Amino acid sequence: MKTEWKIFAPVGAFFVLVAPIYAYFTKLSEPIGIVGLLLAAGTCGMIAFYLARTSKHLDRPEDRGDGEIAEGAGELGFFPASSIWPLWAALTMVVIVLGPVFGWWITLIGLGMGIWSLTGWVYEYYRGDYRH
Repeated sequence: MKTEWKIFAPVGAFFVLVAPIYAYFTKLSEPIGIVGLLLAAGTCGMIAFYLARTSKHLDRPEDRGDGEIAEGAGELGFFPASSIWPLWAALTMVVIVLGPVFGWWITLIGLGMGIWSLTGWVYEYYRGDYRH
């Protein structure tokens, strides 16, 4: 069954097929569209390759014809609780990007905020209510 890669491979092939047609109809007057189509094809190809490669090493019940639903029961993974740190990381990026517009010293403030927000995000589960 292992069909994950079979979703991305045809999409990547479609982008490869459409890129020369796009180049022909635009008479190469818009090279960014061609580059975008080829990058999309490359991205789909990488994802398809990764999924095809990893699906060989996984033994999942949904990939077998005799697999039962109950075999897939159990813990699916760790899903973190809500966090404020992604907001601070996004605000940090806003300050860093506004630095070249209003003054490079603002970028330095943004880098300091980045150290603070990333440290808080990384060490979120080592202190407070969600300590492990």
